[in-house]
Amino acid sequence: MTKNSNLPGVYSTKKQDGSPYFRASLTHKGKHISLGSYSTMELAHQAYSEACIILRDPALNTESCQGEQALLFEKRISLMNLRDNGIYFSNPIYIRKNYFEYYLSSDFTLKFDLEDLFYYSSHKIMQRKGHFFVADYGMQYNIKNRYGIKNYAVEGRDYRFVNGDFTDLRYENIQIFNTYHGVTRITRNNRTLYKASIHINGIYLIGIYPTVTEAAIAYNKAIDILKRNGVQKNYTPNYIENLSAKIYADIYSCLDISEKIKRYGSS
Repeated sequence: MTKNSNLPGVYSTKKQDGSPYFRASLTHKGKHISLGSYSTMELAHQAYSEACIILRDPALNTESCQGEQALLFEKRISLMNLRDNGIYFSNPIYIRKNYFEYYLSSDFTLKFDLEDLFYYSSHKIMQRKGHFFVADYGMQYNIKNRYGIKNYAVEGRDYRFVNGDFTDLRYENIQIFNTYHGVTRITRNNRTLYKASIHINGIYLIGIYPTVTEAAIAYNKAIDILKRNGVQKNYTPNYIENLSAKIYADIYSCLDISEKIKRYGSS
């Protein structure tokens, strides 16, 4: 049960054990916004006051989120976006021209295209050991997967950020070199080639091929060979787009596969 305190924007309530705490909130242009819970009435009121100042002072920007403040950092960003762009997000999102920023701290942001706005407005980004995740249906997903970067991918080998900024996840800034399972781009004698390999009991070379498509199909062929030889492993085959069944079959039949793969498990 909550009740108004004698300070504006502050509501007192009790925890399950009966101890008191205080909630701060405000209403802006008909929208009720919760500002968080606080241990004292004074802190809750300070958060409310800071929120009111942000909403009426356009000079306060994202660089103003420094120092000791009662209002949570994430709320400050959300309120600035509401003030400047007319949209409130519970996540710390600020819309720029043609893109938006997701603030993980006052000095660390991720950049995304506007077409991803709906997704990240409803999925909170978490950080762990340099990786960024969202929770979806009880699972954690690396957000790089959304841009074609697989969990095992290596920057510089499998993909790169065009402008060198790993925090810039706009689509035009991400260049994928290797889009298929088991395929790695390599250079030999100034030629770009594609190495296909597969993990069985350790990494086994399937072969080296002139095109990424051949390497991807070779990986699929290796899976089929291993299954026929009794290897019980749940491999994910590569899906080759824009290739007819006949052309796929022609390439498949002509590909040479490592003898070690052919013999594995057959004896």
